[in-house]
Amino acid sequence: MKLTLETLEQLAWDKMDGLLPAIVQHAQTGTVQMQGYMNREALAHTLQSGHVTFFSRSKQRLWTKGESSGHVLQLADISADCDNDAILVLAIPHGPTCHKGTPTCWAEAATPSVSFIAELEQVIASRKGADPNSSYTASLYAKGIKRIAQKVGEEGVETALAATVQDLEELKNESADLLYHLLVLLQASNLSLDDVVGVLKARHGK
Repeated sequence: MKLTLETLEQLAWDKMDGLLPAIVQHAQTGTVQMQGYMNREALAHTLQSGHVTFFSRSKQRLWTKGESSGHVLQLADISADCDNDAILVLAIPHGPTCHKGTPTCWAEAATPSVSFIAELEQVIASRKGADPNSSYTASLYAKGIKRIAQKVGEEGVETALAATVQDLEELKNESADLLYHLLVLLQASNLSLDDVVGVLKARHGK
């Protein structure tokens, strides 16, 4: 169930004395960021402010993530599970989520390989406007769309050739180059992988 101020009271608050567990997941990479607890007031404040807020059991008060560090969690979406007794929050972190300075509270946990693509896309996006001498990605942006598109074409051909001769090691390498340059091209065109996935989802639904 998608949570709004109107559906807030449909949650099973009485199951856990007014507190429900809230899992925060990165809205872009899918990485689990942290877990906390919300009461009615914390959930309402989250929905109204757009910043993820919990009820601190140690401080016995509402606590907005990043209220002192500035590393807020910007709300993207929030929903309840099938029993209405647990909350899933999708958020964009601004800075490290964990108080230890790591991106997530599960810094040493394995993450799905596909989540790295989203992380790479964020790094690529951050290179826009950077000094062309600072990184290869920044130098590509400086050369413009035509050169980036040319690189995508070159890598596409090399990927196809590697597949044709069944050089699997080269196929992996060329596929990585192709995917990387495609992400750069999308960013240079003010598009993202989400836009492409949206098209795939729409096609899949037909």
